[in-house]
Amino acid sequence: MSLFRRRKVAETTPNDPATADATRDSTSVTAAEVGAEPATAASGVVDDPEARAAAEAGAPAPADPAPEAFDRSGGPFDVSEVEEAPRLTLGGLQLVGREGMELRFEVEEGSGRVIAVTVGLNGSTVQLQAFAAPRTSGVWDEIRAEIAEAVQGQGGAAEEQDGPLGRELLCRLPVRTEDGRTAHQPARFAGVDGPRWFLRAVFSGPAAHDRAAATELEGVVREAVVVRGEEAMAPRELIALALPEQPAPAEPAEPATQQAAGRDDLKPYERGPEITEVR
Repeated sequence: MSLFRRRKVAETTPNDPATADATRDSTSVTAAEVGAEPATAASGVVDDPEARAAAEAGAPAPADPAPEAFDRSGGPFDVSEVEEAPRLTLGGLQLVGREGMELRFEVEEGSGRVIAVTVGLNGSTVQLQAFAAPRTSGVWDEIRAEIAEAVQGQGGAAEEQDGPLGRELLCRLPVRTEDGRTAHQPARFAGVDGPRWFLRAVFSGPAAHDRAAATELEGVVREAVVVRGEEAMAPRELIALALPEQPAPAEPAEPATQQAAGRDDLKPYERGPEITEVR
């Protein structure tokens, strides 16, 4: 497993919804801009026969069913929900290592704090960030809508869907190619609300659109442990991450130790050859 690949990022990255607050520099998008029928876009109303009939009868229109809460019994976990086990300790996150896994850390310029960790595996990546959340409610529903608005405001597209980690966004992010043209890169945003925290995962590469390719990285997210701490934090405040500790280099042995090691090599307690003198 490869560690300690760092990438510095600016203290604010308003045009990157994968690493910045999705509310920054977002613009509203009309229905016409995202492919709605012209009449619907102009009126801002969707023609729903059931809703129209209910309105004519004086009854309230049926409400959209609320999405079911994500079952977190299989992870990701709060640190209070797991026993101690060998994991990579990264400050506010703990990860289970896997064969061939690479870690890349994004360090904010100026402050030097670690703001995200990206896990690479089998040609795909998932970026992980943990945030504080209110004690009584989650924030993913709100953040999901804000990310979709930000992506669309930048000329991309966002589609909400159900996934292995609950409700998620499948996005096409606008990127600039080497020849100056604009292309679109797929990315999948998933989020999990926990006790007083929220974990965001952004899948890139084949894992963004191929379920089979995403299976192992989704397992990494499921096995993640969030260490929020007990200190007071504002909702959506980033939970601090940290680089993993490197093992200290072995110190050279003391001369006496080296001499003792040499004696061990000679096996001083083993009986040697005997010579009998005959007179």
